[in-house]
Amino acid sequence: MIEVFKQYIRSKSKVTDEDLAQIVAACQVKRLRKRQYLLQEGDVWKFNAFVTKGCVRTYTLDDKGNEHIINFAVENWWTGDRESLASGEPSIFNIDALEDSELILIPKKNFDQLCELIPAFNDLINSVLQKSFIVAQNRIHTFISLSAEEKYLKFLEKFPHLPMRVPQGMIASYLGITPETLSRIRNQTAKK
Repeated sequence: MIEVFKQYIRSKSKVTDEDLAQIVAACQVKRLRKRQYLLQEGDVWKFNAFVTKGCVRTYTLDDKGNEHIINFAVENWWTGDRESLASGEPSIFNIDALEDSELILIPKKNFDQLCELIPAFNDLINSVLQKSFIVAQNRIHTFISLSAEEKYLKFLEKFPHLPMRVPQGMIASYLGITPETLSRIRNQTAKK
């Protein structure tokens, strides 16, 4: 598991072996069984998390018990609640495993120290944050501007591997449409 993270760091930055050893020393390994929580609403998120194996989702529950999926994270993706991490306030999100998963957790204090001490790591994290912001911005644009069919097609274009790993009802939740609408769109798309 640590090897996957080390390969990721090496592929995205020019860290020295010493730097990499410092980064690895700060890491905690977390294994989740399918349906096990990484974070529950009301808890304070205290880590930066990197997925080395599996798939997790971030979501909220409304007053009626309906899930609203904010994102998915698979291998080589970061996950967590940035707002709770930054503010120290309880999270409004749940994060759980859709598959048996393995993650690398780095506590906030250690992570901040690594960013301060290792410029190449800090540059990597800034690049990740910038890309995450762009993804969030594009997701908002898609959500308010596109039809249900266009949302689904854009989802397939951006994440072609996810429909094989994520139940259709969860994809519908992520897209902000009903499972019935997604089923209809999938049938129409298959006929084209």
